Amino acid sequence: MPVPLQSRNRIEPAAVLVATSDVAYGATLNDFLKHAALSVERVHDVQGVLRLAGRRTFDCIVLDLALGGPGGLDLVSFIRENASGAPLILLFDIAQIERALEGVRNGAFFYLPDTSPPSDVALVVEKALHYHATSIRLEAYEKSVFEELVGHSPAMQRVVATIQKVAPTDSTVLLLGESGTGKEVLANTIHRLSNRQDRPFIAINCAALPENLLESEMFGHVKGAFTGADRDKVGLFEEANGGTIFLDEIGDMSPITQAKLLRVLQSGEIRRVGASLSQRVNVRVLAATNVDLVEAVADHRFREDLYFRLNVIQIRIPPLRERMEALPALTRHFLARHSQHFGKPVHGLDDHAYSLLTHYEFPGNVRELESILAHAVIMAEGDLIRAADLPEQVRVGLRPRLSLPYHAEDGILPLNAVEANHIRTVLERLEWNQSHAAQRLGISRSTLWRKMKEYGIEREG
Repeated sequence: MPVPLQSRNRIEPAAVLVATSDVAYGATLNDFLKHAALSVERVHDVQGVLRLAGRRTFDCIVLDLALGGPGGLDLVSFIRENASGAPLILLFDIAQIERALEGVRNGAFFYLPDTSPPSDVALVVEKALHYHATSIRLEAYEKSVFEELVGHSPAMQRVVATIQKVAPTDSTVLLLGESGTGKEVLANTIHRLSNRQDRPFIAINCAALPENLLESEMFGHVKGAFTGADRDKVGLFEEANGGTIFLDEIGDMSPITQAKLLRVLQSGEIRRVGASLSQRVNVRVLAATNVDLVEAVADHRFREDLYFRLNVIQIRIPPLRERMEALPALTRHFLARHSQHFGKPVHGLDDHAYSLLTHYEFPGNVRELESILAHAVIMAEGDLIRAADLPEQVRVGLRPRLSLPYHAEDGILPLNAVEANHIRTVLERLEWNQSHAAQRLGISRSTLWRKMKEYGIEREG
């Protein structure tokens, strides 16, 4: 301690207000807190509390209930309303135990007898400061993740609501979704919002390693366990002890490794490859896959008992094409990130380029969007990304072009064929003047250009 707080403009010692009726006790507590490199303000009367708590920013407040507010003023309520969420620690004598309990119910962080050694109070202050700093950090993190992954999408807001409920527990969670939807980011969010946030978060891609290496990576091995094992190796489950392990692409895990993972979930014990003894670990397991595990269980490619162990809470992450409301926030986020990374002052897209993005289906989801915008920032020559700066797959689209003119034997045409034929007819009547055609069609020139590319409409000859 000191605890640097992200809410501050610079790193500085955390500020503590000590309000005690006992001047000598307050002085001793002051010494303990200053020894921990904290900035301390002391007051010994109600007027001092009213003066400072409402005007200065504190990261923690220690309040002696013996001070009592004038005219029945509840100092606890006053501090909760005016001290910007600073943790409040109450000191009480035995006759004030009910007031102390009521204070905790109204939001105080902790309460201690006023006979407690100042060293004990200082320890509680340290815990309170840690809690406060973590809350600020998580608030900023949640906001960042919300902007990065959610935007204003109702579908993703439901995902976030589920995460906020499950994160404080130790439940296993199964994240389902296409590649690139942000499963690892959400797994990291669950970890950061849990009681394990100060312990390791370790991610393993189960599809990236062959079976023998995956088992060694997960559980470790002893020297001589196999050819090339020239020393003991600590596995990732051991490294994650006390924290969270994220098993990505778990649907690609081999049956043998599935069986060993099931034993870990059942017993809380791991055994290094080649070892004779097991050891206990305390690890929360989050898993993700883009494979249909129900189908994999039916085909005997995935263990049913392991599926039920992992599937306590299931969260389905919709693909980006189903939550395009998030596109503006995602675009801003990735543009800011890559503009800074590449040292280029790119701050947006022109109308044509953005229109192309909004009509692209993003088979690679959020990960592909980030790649597209990184490409565009690199290629941009000014402060706006233009259509020519986007990758080819965005400029031409991935859908097959229609063979025009399109005719149907029963006289019924698909809607996109009707639109394509109408656009071609208008262009031909106006001698391929795209500006006039866009005006007559009631669309922008860039929208007309995109639709011509989408449908493969080109002037012949």
